[in-house]
Amino acid sequence: MVSIDKTMLKTITRKETSKQLWESMKIKHQGNARVKRAQLQRLRKTFETLEMRVGERITGYFSRVMEIVNDMRNSGEELDDVKIVEKILRSLTDNFNFVVCSIEESKDIDSLTVDELQASLQIHESKVVERRSEEHVLQVENVSRNAQRGRGRGRGRSSYRGRGRSFVRRATIQCFRCGKQGHYQFKCTSDERNVNYAEFDEEE
Repeated sequence: MVSIDKTMLKTITRKETSKQLWESMKIKHQGNARVKRAQLQRLRKTFETLEMRVGERITGYFSRVMEIVNDMRNSGEELDDVKIVEKILRSLTDNFNFVVCSIEESKDIDSLTVDELQASLQIHESKVVERRSEEHVLQVENVSRNAQRGRGRGRGRSSYRGRGRSFVRRATIQCFRCGKQGHYQFKCTSDERNVNYAEFDEEE
């Protein structure tokens, strides 16, 4: 006795004989199988071209990978941990090149599970993040020191120039040659002979 799924039964139109019912079920099953194969092909392509993004965290990348893996398994694809581990190792960013080589040399990839690989990569990622944080703090401290030194040198130059400047108003300056105000003797344009003659007449 063959049982029919209720969902399938609702999609079958009215049939007069069991043969017509069976042919309708077979056509629908074949159509569903084609859809699954097409979907599986799309998932396979997505899985093969999947790569870790720059700046992406290990947890986020593993979530994307396993989401596609689960969809492939639900569509009938058989994926063991070895294929998933190998895929992840060859699709990581350049920041993980060192740890990938270390894992490939020190561990048996055939027996390495996805969870173990994720744990190893997360440890390496945490060390990288900690080192970058320390480098950032050092850079900020160096910039702060340089800025303080620059302000100190700036104050020294400013005070030095301030002491050497003359703040005499030009209107109060009197020329010793012509007796007029507004300029110095070395900038005077008056004729020296006329000035002396005028002064001589005044004395007489």
